[in-house]
Amino acid sequence: MLLIIITVALAYLLGSIPSGLIIGKIFYKTDIREHGSKNLGGTNTFRTLGFKAGMAVTIMDILKGTLATMLPMMIGAHIHPLLAGVFAVIGHMFPVFAGFRGGKAVATSGGIVLAYVPLLFVVVLAAFFIALYLSKYVSLSSMVASIVSLAYAMIFKWSDWPLILVLGVLAIFIFYRHRANIKRILDKTEPKVKWI
Repeated sequence: MLLIIITVALAYLLGSIPSGLIIGKIFYKTDIREHGSKNLGGTNTFRTLGFKAGMAVTIMDILKGTLATMLPMMIGAHIHPLLAGVFAVIGHMFPVFAGFRGGKAVATSGGIVLAYVPLLFVVVLAAFFIALYLSKYVSLSSMVASIVSLAYAMIFKWSDWPLILVLGVLAIFIFYRHRANIKRILDKTEPKVKWI
């Protein structure tokens, strides 16, 4: 039981590492929470600090989910790896190291998928970029990717109920964290990307 508690706590703390804040303050002397959408995630980093910073933050946020999902195996804890990953996502959304003001759960959720079903990660990535090409909305593409991941699991991994359950929970997280974006999309005031 103690090992399970330690694993959950470590997963949450991993998720709580504020990649956007670290990259922004160390390399750009900028707190990205004071710019753009004021969000700590990769999208706001791209918009505020540029491509290199955005890529660094996105990769770091993905790896948080990947490492957290691998934690149970690494330390021998009897807890489902997906559950550890979920705690990393909670840490990413509500980071103890950044006043509980975090990101929108997308990249770290992707990191869970990368660790658990690598092929699904490729499918989700493809779905994200196809949706982004068609819509130009990062937020909408993130939500589409979450639905595609759940649909894939229900069709091709139908016997893996923990995966289906977790992907359903992550999709709820992602939609909830994007509720303001949904309103802006409906109002046609959501910013569009111009590079794709």
